[in-house]
Amino acid sequence: MRNIKTTLLGGLLVFTPLSHADFFDHFDNKSVAGWQTFTGDGNAQLKFLPMDGFARMQVDATKDQHNIYWTIIKRDIAQSLDMEKLKSPDYELRVEARVRPSHSPRRINFMINTQRTTDFHEHLREYDLGQNADWQIISMTTHNFDAVPGDQVNIQLGVTDWGSGEYYLDVDYYRAQVVKVKNAKPDVGEPLVYHPPTPSLETFKQHVNVTQDATINSAFPLVNFNNWTSDNARVLTVSAGQYPVLRWDLQSFRGQKATGAGVLELTTQSVQKGGDYIGALGEDFGIEFDKVRVFEILGGDENWQQNSVTFANFTQGKDLQSTINGQMIFDTEVAEANGKTLVTISRPVLQRILDGTTRGLLLQPLGALEVSFYDSEHGDGSQAPKLYFSTRAN
Repeated sequence: MRNIKTTLLGGLLVFTPLSHADFFDHFDNKSVAGWQTFTGDGNAQLKFLPMDGFARMQVDATKDQHNIYWTIIKRDIAQSLDMEKLKSPDYELRVEARVRPSHSPRRINFMINTQRTTDFHEHLREYDLGQNADWQIISMTTHNFDAVPGDQVNIQLGVTDWGSGEYYLDVDYYRAQVVKVKNAKPDVGEPLVYHPPTPSLETFKQHVNVTQDATINSAFPLVNFNNWTSDNARVLTVSAGQYPVLRWDLQSFRGQKATGAGVLELTTQSVQKGGDYIGALGEDFGIEFDKVRVFEILGGDENWQQNSVTFANFTQGKDLQSTINGQMIFDTEVAEANGKTLVTISRPVLQRILDGTTRGLLLQPLGALEVSFYDSEHGDGSQAPKLYFSTRAN
């Protein structure tokens, strides 16, 4: 997850007569009238197309260099809502959509705001669509949503950072209802808080050191770099073309359910970074850099060994992007030397790791930085990458 920008995410100046029905667009009339599209940060293009009984968010990110972009569909629906009810603390807004992704696993997001909104993350939730490439329903109910008669009520659906390629998200319908809080149905699809606080490590039952960790290098695809060092310390270095890969032995947890998010812990050995990204790229885009990206490993050699893994045998001759989920788990700031970098792993991703669907994690740089983390063979292993989580029997 990363910072979703608020440029262009404010109000749409649409003024129409007030009515008091809920909003529902079923897209059955081969029209997407009333919806607007926006893109930002990177170089992705978005078209919202009427199809046969549904609509399609068609995303073209083939010219995007860094896989940092957002694309949204947006509509002001205030004229369809009972705004007198919505201003009452007894009522909230519930949005629901039935969607189908072209690629999985991927995340999408709902956002709701008005022209007065300043915290654009307050009513933003992400949804991990999992391995399911079929139709599925997601919903979100606001909490303390500040909207009064005369305000715009902007509903959004977003696709962000899916990878550098062509993708689509089909939308069968989009519904918004003013609901009485005490009667509101549970939300569907496990809404995920955007940038949640990192749980205390002491709250987790399991603290598991990495089993296999090494660095692969795309410039030297036949070379094993497990003996990589920095100042005589065994490290995993993230830099351009050089990517640490991490794998845990979690066979004993097969069939168990993650009870919440987990945490990846990395101990920094050294950091080299710099560059005026904001001066060159602008503030909204520039602040995204000088971070490390964490990806799920979904393909490649599932039994690679740190003493023999290379870029070539890890990817098995395929493109690296085909071995990972093209949408990162998280973009993280890195702690200074000997500090701890803690990365929240959402519950759905953690479940895939426990199930073995996700075979491990891969780190990439976001920016011209070079970061070294201690590996499992440094010292007594206490500074090795570690996964924290809790489970229960299924």
